Amino acid sequence: MNVNGKVVVVTGGGNGIGKGLCERFAAEGAAQVIVADLELDSAKAVAEAIGGTAFEVNVRDEAQIASMVQDVIARFGHIDLFCSNAGIIALDGPPWYATSASNETWQAMWDIHVMSHVYAARACLPSMIERGEGYFLNTASAAGLLSQVGDAAYSTTKHAAVGFAESLAITHGDDGIKVSCLCPQAVATRMIGDTEGGTAGVDGILTPADVAEAVVQGLAQERFLILPHPSVATYRERKTADYDRWIGGMRKLRRQFGNPEV
Repeated sequence: MNVNGKVVVVTGGGNGIGKGLCERFAAEGAAQVIVADLELDSAKAVAEAIGGTAFEVNVRDEAQIASMVQDVIARFGHIDLFCSNAGIIALDGPPWYATSASNETWQAMWDIHVMSHVYAARACLPSMIERGEGYFLNTASAAGLLSQVGDAAYSTTKHAAVGFAESLAITHGDDGIKVSCLCPQAVATRMIGDTEGGTAGVDGILTPADVAEAVVQGLAQERFLILPHPSVATYRERKTADYDRWIGGMRKLRRQFGNPEV
């Protein structure tokens, strides 16, 4: 897909990777960029800078996503590309068991990292299938292919996000629907704050603009996995080739970096 002339929606578009995507899509000549974010002021600032349209949306609320999709279709005719991008991080927390995070944290991660993708697809698929075309870019994480040390809820829900993207592509490919899954490691956003990215930053920290460049290239080639950090592909091969050895390597990283208290 070339986004020139396309109607694009980006959730989590007010900051970080989402902001970078909105800016790049506008530069690529998108007909309209919809900047959706829980923080309306941030969404408005990005939209005003690029000539887009801002929406206040809590992606944990299916009704809000459905309402936005209906509004966008009513105003602009259709949605060509829906980028389901919103995400959070929380870490396991003391005593740093894989079960340390609260049920509330697990539920929030599930809602934002998995169900928001389901809600977006549920809202967009009928009109996309009717047109015989449409594209979903679902932001997961390298943690969805590998793991994030010190954040079991994040890693688990990102794995689920990759799984749903696969199902979406398999089930609806013959309907003309295309799917890409974005899986970066550390990116310079509020999510990592002033840290060096911990285990996710061992291969360097990219800027949102770097990620947006990888996305534009990935969409042009219609690749399912978009990996801004090329090393992720190598790690994934190692993981599947010798799972026990990979688990041992991750344990070594945990010992090296310790508990990621931030």
